[in-house]
Amino acid sequence: MAMNTDKNVYTIVFAAIMVVVVGSTLAFVASGLGGKIKENERFEKQQNILYAMGVNENVDEGSVNFVPADEVEDEFSKYIKKQLVIKGDSLITDNEAYLIDMKKQLANYKKGVTPELPLFIGEKDGKEYYIIPMYGKGLWDAIWGFIALDNNMVVQGVFFDHKGETPGLGANINQRYFMDDFTGETIMQDTRYAGISVAKGNNDPLNDRKEDNKVDALAGATITGNGVSAMISETVNLYKDYLQTIRAK
Repeated sequence: MAMNTDKNVYTIVFAAIMVVVVGSTLAFVASGLGGKIKENERFEKQQNILYAMGVNENVDEGSVNFVPADEVEDEFSKYIKKQLVIKGDSLITDNEAYLIDMKKQLANYKKGVTPELPLFIGEKDGKEYYIIPMYGKGLWDAIWGFIALDNNMVVQGVFFDHKGETPGLGANINQRYFMDDFTGETIMQDTRYAGISVAKGNNDPLNDRKEDNKVDALAGATITGNGVSAMISETVNLYKDYLQTIRAK
């Protein structure tokens, strides 16, 4: 006997079967790709850390080109000489510190739980770099990045990225013309750890003033810029005890 496909029960049963089939298929595919996804996430973090300390494949003034994924592990081992985890007064060596989730650690800090803070010491052309991960909130969603400092607390490079900022506006935090402005800025204001502000009306388009703790804001992206400022300030505050030991060298 033929099934009456015009009845609502048929539609419901068919939809339920499709949900189970499609869901099972997606779960199977996701489990099969899980290892590859984690590998790509690992490579991306290594690329971002290296980019902040100036290890990249940029070929012109506007490009943002990372070390290729098939080379990044070797380059990471070559340039990152030490990975540390700061936990309270303890300083722990951990060769997988770069895998620590900063979002989770910041949440712990805000709940009064001692965070585990990763820090990377790199070396390039005989110079030491101290690279710190950052995590914050933009206009629409998460923003994050890395900031590389020398022992005088002068920025040697940064990398920023975002999850869902407005294209052409806040999304431009990952563009060269914005990120490059941070290089040469200091996070110090006299003896105070001031961070760096993304300042509307800074009126320094060539970024000649390197002692003012400011870079020019992105047009039409005030809230995202404020998020970047807050992210840097919060990071500096979390790491300042360790940074003080670097300055004392």
